[in-house]
Parts: sequence; structure tokens; C-alpha cells
Amino acid sequence: MTADPGARRPPPGVRVIGAGRAGRSLAQALRRSGWTVRGILERGDDPGPAAHGVDLLVVATPDAAIAATAARVEPDAGAVVAHLAGSLGLDVLLEAGHERVGALHPLVAMPDRDTGARRLQAGAWFAVAGDPLVEQVVADLGGRSIVVADQDRAAYHAAAVIASNHVVAVLGQAERVAAAAGVPFEVYLELIRATIDNVAELGPAAALTGPAARGDDVTVERHLAALDPSERAGYQAGVELARRLAGDRSDPR
Repeated sequence: MTADPGARRPPPGVRVIGAGRAGRSLAQALRRSGWTVRGILERGDDPGPAAHGVDLLVVATPDAAIAATAARVEPDAGAVVAHLAGSLGLDVLLEAGHERVGALHPLVAMPDRDTGARRLQAGAWFAVAGDPLVEQVVADLGGRSIVVADQDRAAYHAAAVIASNHVVAVLGQAERVAAAAGVPFEVYLELIRATIDNVAELGPAAALTGPAARGDDVTVERHLAALDPSERAGYQAGVELARRLAGDRSDPR
């Protein structure tokens, strides 16, 4: 008896190893997108049979634990084993004996499960590699993907850290310096938002303003003198980056 070609295929099944914010956010987003979530394994659970009976097994542990966790999973030719790490390639999964492997790094901040799931379904970007099933995950979530090769993933992830974590750290410095001057941080928020809008519209080089960009070293020195000594290194690092960007902008090449 042949299968009915018009019969509806069952939804793909996924299991997640790792009950942190990323794993739970992805599981919830995939469930809302029509996937069947067959459980989330927590610390202490046996990951050995985790790849059996699913189309996709996601290793959502901390990056340092991915290789060891994948090595404990029994290979299953019917399942794709994928990780969520931005800086790691496919080798950590291939070396564990898995044939169908993938990498699926979401470029979103996931502070909690509900916020993370919502952002994963809001047109997020994903850095992908490996089996085509990871592209299906992105499509089912309504996202966008960019293929990043193994040898480029560490640099790609470094850029993500700079774009997110380092920006937050710099804003933390702005908050401290403003507080020392008796100015509430919220008065800077519209400036921050407008700056991001300018970068989105013009690109970083064209959006750059300020004393370092225009070569106003007198103002830079006045700033440094006014800052607490603990804040000067961070400010000076920003000055050097601004000068470099201004030089890129004026470079005729």
C-alpha cells in the first residue's frame, strides 16, 4: 500500500538539552510555530537517548559543555544534532560521532523564556551552518539566516558581543559618569535611540559625531581631566575607536 501523497505530514519533533534561557526560549518558540517539543533535558538527566525519536536535537548547554554533552548522546541517523553557540563550528558535533549536524545561533538577547521566545519569532537573524533542517527552523520561526562558516564563527560572534554586550557596558559607564555630574541617565536615552537610528540609516562611519571624530583634542583632554581616574581608560578606548572610524571615513581608498 503506497502512502497518500496528499496526506498531511506530522509536525517535526525537537528535543532540547539545556534548561537555560536559550533552550527554553527556543523550545517555546518552536512549539508556537507548530513543532512538537518532546522535552527539555535538565542538568542531571541522561542525554544518551536524546536524539532518538526526534527530527532535531538542540544542545543548548553553555558553550564549554557542548562537546562533552554531544559525546554522551547516542548517534541517530534520523536526527540532526545542532548547537546554539555563536563561536563554535560543526566540529564539536562531528567529533562526537554525529553525522547530521547543524549550528543555529540566534542574534537576539533572551533575558527570560517568554521575552526570548517572542523575539525569536519576531524576524530574528540566525547564523546557521550544516544540515538544511536548521534553515527550516529559521523559516518556521519567521526569521532570517546568514550562513557563517566554521572558520569565521569566532569573529562573527566577537562582533555580536561588541554590538550587544560592549554597547551595554559603555552605556553603564555613561550612567556612572552622568550620576557623578548629578544628571539622571534617562535624559540620554533619546540621544542613544537617535544614534542607533542614524547608524541604521547611514552606517557607523557617516553617523559618527563628537570631539574625537572632528579632531577636537582640547575637549577630549577636558573630558579626561573631569573623569574619575577609574573611568579614564574606558573613555580613552572609545576615543581611539572613534578616531579610527573617523580615519576610515576619510580614507580615499
